[in-house]
Amino acid sequence: MVAMLNAEATGSPRAAAPVRRPAPVRLIGTALLIALPACSDETLAPVYPTRQLEAGNSTIIIDTKPSLRLQRDGETLLTFDEHSFQLGVVDTLSDETNYDPYRLYVPHVAYQPPDDLAWLSPSAAQFAAENDGTAVLTLQLDYRAGQSATLTVSVEDDGRFALLLSPSGGRTAFIRLRPRGSSSEGFYGLGEHFDDVNQRGKVRAMQLETDSSLESLYNEAHVPIPLLIGTSGWGWFVESPYPGVFSVAVDDDRLIEAAFGTGVASEQGLPFHLFAEDHPLDVTRHYYDVTGYPKLPARWALGPWIWRDENDDQAQVESDLDTIRDLDLATTGYWIDRPYATAVNTFDFVADQFPDPTAMFDKLHNLGFHTALWHTPYLDEDHSATAALRTEAETQGYYPPVTGLPLNGWGLPVDLTNPDAVDWWQQQLSGYIDLGVAGFKLDYGEDIVPGLSNTRLRWRFADGSDERTMHSQFQRYYHRTYAELLPDSGAFLLCRAATYGDQQNGIIIWPGDLDANFAAHGEQIEEEGKTYTAVGGLPASIIAGLSLGPSGFPFYGADTGGYRHSPPDKETFWRWFEQTALSTVMQVGTSSNDVAWEPTPENGFDQPMLDSYRVYARLHLRLFPYLWSYSTRLLSDGRPIQRALGLAHPELGVHPNDTYLLGDELLVAPVVGRGLTSRTVMFPSGSWFHWFTGEAFEGPGEHEVAAPLGRLPLFIRAGGLVPLLRPTIDSLAPTTEPDRVDSYDDQPGVLYVRAVAGTSGAFELFDGGRLEQQTQNDVSTLGSSSGSELNGGAIFELLAAAPPTGLTMADTPLTEHDDLDALEGATSGWLHDGQTTLWVKLPAGDATAVITF
Repeated sequence: MVAMLNAEATGSPRAAAPVRRPAPVRLIGTALLIALPACSDETLAPVYPTRQLEAGNSTIIIDTKPSLRLQRDGETLLTFDEHSFQLGVVDTLSDETNYDPYRLYVPHVAYQPPDDLAWLSPSAAQFAAENDGTAVLTLQLDYRAGQSATLTVSVEDDGRFALLLSPSGGRTAFIRLRPRGSSSEGFYGLGEHFDDVNQRGKVRAMQLETDSSLESLYNEAHVPIPLLIGTSGWGWFVESPYPGVFSVAVDDDRLIEAAFGTGVASEQGLPFHLFAEDHPLDVTRHYYDVTGYPKLPARWALGPWIWRDENDDQAQVESDLDTIRDLDLATTGYWIDRPYATAVNTFDFVADQFPDPTAMFDKLHNLGFHTALWHTPYLDEDHSATAALRTEAETQGYYPPVTGLPLNGWGLPVDLTNPDAVDWWQQQLSGYIDLGVAGFKLDYGEDIVPGLSNTRLRWRFADGSDERTMHSQFQRYYHRTYAELLPDSGAFLLCRAATYGDQQNGIIIWPGDLDANFAAHGEQIEEEGKTYTAVGGLPASIIAGLSLGPSGFPFYGADTGGYRHSPPDKETFWRWFEQTALSTVMQVGTSSNDVAWEPTPENGFDQPMLDSYRVYARLHLRLFPYLWSYSTRLLSDGRPIQRALGLAHPELGVHPNDTYLLGDELLVAPVVGRGLTSRTVMFPSGSWFHWFTGEAFEGPGEHEVAAPLGRLPLFIRAGGLVPLLRPTIDSLAPTTEPDRVDSYDDQPGVLYVRAVAGTSGAFELFDGGRLEQQTQNDVSTLGSSSGSELNGGAIFELLAAAPPTGLTMADTPLTEHDDLDALEGATSGWLHDGQTTLWVKLPAGDATAVITF
């Protein structure tokens, strides 16, 4: 017997006839089809009116229990039940109170949760209207006690839904969402973190909070992003600038909670988005569709960069430039950190230290360097040199109308929500731009915090906003002020802090002041009779970069060598530059002004280390066509460039903090412990070949890999093709001394391509070029099609233990050459080194060669 029950839009669930057991239910349009057994003596569970919205292969199913399920191809990814849409209500809302949800999860003596706080779940729900075919559903939620809310669900695009929970009743201080995911999946995102790439078991604040357990005395939440990604293929983005917290499978291995202290603004609602994709790497694309795609930095911004924490003077800067070129150290940029100006910020150079800035910048540019300056949004209140600027700022209203507690050593931030203040600040900066400054390292700007106790630290800005939202949003105004001065084609903005949407300003994140050692985040360290709890060193840096990529910030560059407790010793510095060479941005500098060519008794640097640094700095620069191709691709596919192994290959079921993919073709497994000369590496499925030795490893599975100092465990995938610049490249920046500086800007030159012989794959380059290797039996066909820039031919650099038995192009045998210089100078040909490598040169344009092994 089959009964048809109408799925009504309003009202209570209908009573069902007695049956022996719950019957299967499936939604057909706006009706429920229930198959009832012929005999029954038990009662069927209530049937709730149900609706669904479809977005491609993704579906949201919602009923009046209320519950909501996010599905992809019929598989449930996230479930919201009747306790998932909670309101934290108080008897009387106060505009003076700092409603900090983080302290509800992590108590602090200075903050007492409201005594009258009560969490309400909806007791009843009904649809606002029949589903009329539009891609919007509205559910009215009744919380009793005079409180109610509206949940609106709409389709944004395939795999993407927008939701808004809007309370009413005037007593909501907090809004909390509590979905359930899988007990076995990993969780990624939530911005920059130093302790773990997998957020399972973590409580993450969406704002800076005090933390006396760390040496920095705060939680290091410089880039908190309310985007969580499950490795089963879903994303959850809470689009709120208010103080927030995520608790991810802490007490319950499936329960995820996000609470936001919306306070008196609660009735504006809490907007959030649900995403579904076949692979978790593709979830970030939906986040970009909501918040904006990244503006790419300049090509040369990927580095390598060199800097000192304190430059002695102009002579030292110019000496560094000559030394870098004389030692043949591939470098594209050199920035000048503070102090260089008379004061923070006088927009000048100290005359005694930098007597001729124009000549200094001319030398930078002549030798193929771009340059940047350290900067902040303050005027030093204790220095007479800023007196005139401060007077102007005060009289013109360029400071915030209401100010709280500045968390810096100089003074109040300029109110960059005020268009007049922005214009004025940019006018001051224009002198640097005219000199040739091409970027800025933007420090601080994190003074605006919601509060350190129950009482607000009041700020108000020219646009009417206050600290409750500007604790995160100030960064967008700060960074945009500088970004607008720099070329649309790309620049260099290295920023410590950021918020969602800030990727549109083209910023690169650096993690602030990490320890110059191998310390893990939170590790107790004893040094020179002192004990401290580390922010973290090299291990923390790697985790930070891998956390930021899926969180919407694909470009990351840590201080190679660390900052706190500098100098790094030789082993720390060496292992650190091995890793940053295989990252999106390589920048090298420490708080003790260490550079690779200056050994001291404290750092222990030596010639072998310098020689190795030369290799890795050049490798990073040579990887430009590979990295830039992925950079341009992310503008359409949204995939991070550096990809934690557990996110890229969730089928492995592991989430190591020290192993990652750089693009699709390279697996990187840095050594992050002192004294180690080997490490265990988890390999994904397939064959992987050591970049430096050619040794083969089969996945999936773990292998022990030798890793002496100077040999990074780096592997290329069988079938992968990695485009490289020529081995002599020095810079991407223009130069007036081509005999001294080999620059891409002068000549892109021949393209090198690293691959494994006898495999199959293809690679699309950023300039429209294409590389290919197709293998059947013992015959491989190599193909290259020149793009708009890299059009000087291609040299395939194949891992091949034996030379070929035949190598032809258009049925004509290719010429064997004696050395690589001769091959590069020829139109075509080949060379085998008698050990591990076969080079094959193809001419410009469209060309193919056939190899027989």
